[in-house]
Amino acid sequence: MSSNTFSHSLFSQITSPISNHRPKPTSLCSFNPYPLRPISRSPVFSTQSKTSFIPNCSSPASDNTSKDETPIELRFPAFPTVIDINQIREILPHRFPFLLVDRVIEYNPGVSAVAIKNVTINDNFFPGHFPERPIMPGVLMVEAMAQVGGLVMLQPEVGGSRDNFFFAGIDKVRFRKPVIAGDTLVMRMTLIKLQKRFGIAKMEGKAYVGGEVVCEGEFLMAMGNSE
Repeated sequence: MSSNTFSHSLFSQITSPISNHRPKPTSLCSFNPYPLRPISRSPVFSTQSKTSFIPNCSSPASDNTSKDETPIELRFPAFPTVIDINQIREILPHRFPFLLVDRVIEYNPGVSAVAIKNVTINDNFFPGHFPERPIMPGVLMVEAMAQVGGLVMLQPEVGGSRDNFFFAGIDKVRFRKPVIAGDTLVMRMTLIKLQKRFGIAKMEGKAYVGGEVVCEGEFLMAMGNSE
């Protein structure tokens, strides 16, 4: 290569436009050096670290919201009401602070019931369990599920002339994930076996949050008079 050609090539590289070598600008909204850590639902509870909530705005390029899109508050319908809280109070003997069923959303006479418990920070067990991380006690999840079972057992299809029911045993209970304030606990109780003569029933129960199982087990319950 001649010296003239080499000099011309070097001069072209030095005098090339600076804009061709500039890095692509990054939106401040799309870059977050401290990403928001989601609340862990791991069964292993850590009390040594606290999560800092740092807002993270979306970049204009990723905002594809159209004017015709339904607002988020209108997208999700409410749970249906098959048995409301007033009817529940007429069936179950429990009262505050131990009535743990807010609404029945499905009921198959003598077979099963699906009900919900709205878990809120105002529940009286949260100040002590735990002050820094409100988690619904597992024993109260089991109690709530048992109350849903009672709604099945105390109906006429099962022989609900008796006005009370009691735990006779629980088996194979597993807690899969923690339930925290703000969750909606959806509980399904299914009657597996009934001995009408003795008023004893075996039931299978599962509780869900957001479609994921958080608690499950088998329940043995007995009906009887309050006397």
